[in-house]
Amino acid sequence: MSNMIPPRPSLETGPHSLGAAAERIRHRWGWIVAFGAFSAILGIVALVLTETATIASVLLIGIFMVMAGFAEVAIGMRTRTWGRMFLWEAAGIIYILAGIVAILLPEVAAGVITLLLGAGLFATGLLRIYIGFKMTGSASRGAVILAGTVTLLLGVLILAGWPNNSVLVLGTFLGIDLLFYGLTWMIFGYRIGHRRSL
Repeated sequence: MSNMIPPRPSLETGPHSLGAAAERIRHRWGWIVAFGAFSAILGIVALVLTETATIASVLLIGIFMVMAGFAEVAIGMRTRTWGRMFLWEAAGIIYILAGIVAILLPEVAAGVITLLLGAGLFATGLLRIYIGFKMTGSASRGAVILAGTVTLLLGVLILAGWPNNSVLVLGTFLGIDLLFYGLTWMIFGYRIGHRRSL
C-alpha cells in the first residue's frame, strides 16, 4: 500500500490562492488605488503637521489602552481563582491608568514613547550588527550589518534629541508609515487592474 502525499497548496493556483483573490477584486482596482492615494495623502499631511500627528497618535494609543484595560478587567472578573483574578485586574487597571495619562497628558506620553522607541532602535541595531558579524561566509552579511548600523544611528539620533524631539518623532514615523502604506496599495491596485496575471 503506497502512501499518497497530498500536494502542497500553491499561492499561485487554486480557488484560495493569492492570484484568485486578486482576480476577484480586479474590478475594484480603482477603489484600491484611491484608498492608497488617500493613505499617502494622510502620510504627507502627517509629515507636514508632525506635532498634530504625534498628539493624534498618542491619543489613539491612549484610547486603545483604556479599551484593552477594561477588557482585561472584564476577563479578570470571570476567572475562578483569586490569584489569576488579581493579576488580570491589576494589569487592566494599570492599562486604564496609563491610557488616561496618555489622553490627558499627550506630550508627556509622547516623551515616554519616544524614549522607549529610541532605546528599542538602539538595542535592535546593536543586535543586528552582532548577528551580522556572526554570519561569516553569508552573502547577506554586509546587508545585515548595514541595516543594523542604520537602525543604531536612528536610535542614537532619537535619544540624542530627547526630550525636545518628542513632539516630532512619532508624527514623522506615522507620516512615513502612512505614505509607504498608501504607495503600496496604489501599486497593488494598479497592477491588478492593468495586468492579465500577477
